[in-house]
Amino acid sequence: MTRGKRNQSAELEVRLLREGIIESTHRAQAVVCDNRGRVLSVAGSSETAAFVRSALKPFQALAITTTGTLERYKLTDRDLAIICSSHKGTTAQVRQAFNVLWRSDVDPSALQCPIPEGKRSPLEFNCSGKHAGMLAVCQARHWPLNTYLQRNHPVQQLILGKVAELLRMPAVEFISAHDDCGAPTYFMQLGQMGTLYAQLASGNNLDMERIVRAMTHHPNMVAGEGLFDTELMRLTEGEIISKGGAEGIQCIGRVGEGMGLAIKVADGAGRAKCAVAIHLLKQMGWISPTVAETLSENFMSLSKFKRLDVVGELSMM
Repeated sequence: MTRGKRNQSAELEVRLLREGIIESTHRAQAVVCDNRGRVLSVAGSSETAAFVRSALKPFQALAITTTGTLERYKLTDRDLAIICSSHKGTTAQVRQAFNVLWRSDVDPSALQCPIPEGKRSPLEFNCSGKHAGMLAVCQARHWPLNTYLQRNHPVQQLILGKVAELLRMPAVEFISAHDDCGAPTYFMQLGQMGTLYAQLASGNNLDMERIVRAMTHHPNMVAGEGLFDTELMRLTEGEIISKGGAEGIQCIGRVGEGMGLAIKVADGAGRAKCAVAIHLLKQMGWISPTVAETLSENFMSLSKFKRLDVVGELSMM
């Protein structure tokens, strides 16, 4: 990742207004990068680091698209979309995750993600598609199924190698920890997250292009009706790819333009990251006024008496 003379500017502030009076605030940082790793604009610091969490899922899916697993098991774009998802556990989404396992001849009992509280199966966990995808790769490569979440397992090393290659840094330099679902996630700078999404959206790589197509053509698989990633991709009709992560992470790519946006909210508030994303997408002209208005109504107007407001802007580097 390369930078201009400055690598930081004022942070963004998200305000919860109750009938126009500030009741709560959140702080956020954001960075826009191109697919060569150059920082184009920033609010806060491009070097702020955080766990990428579920925003890593499109890159974990490279294990599927680069190994012939899709073709071997005749997996579809809907299957690929659920592999990249943080889903709501709807019947359609659970069936799609099951389909990945069924086609690859893996029993659902091999899933090692948790069973959600009040549910009956790990297939209903929001990361089950990702886990099903990892197991499909293991089955295709004759790798052990029972240890697929361990950091030194071949499927995890394959994923790490792909991310390291995209960021042009040694795999051994990445700091990892277990995500809530048990799979490894990585600690990286916002600028690196932005660079990954710029590359994802650039159209320069067939394997990533297929992931983009799957997610943008089947946004209901990626999150669910009424959730931010699904609604943003549905409204922008293939122009934007979006994937959030827990603890205030939101990553977005402008398809065909080779630019990526990464957001981190300091206190991890999910409502704040959506507000920041809408604010910045509108500022940069990545979404139309009509789309911005619809998203604002759904994600910034919280009730009759309260709404979110974002103060600040990106500074050019």
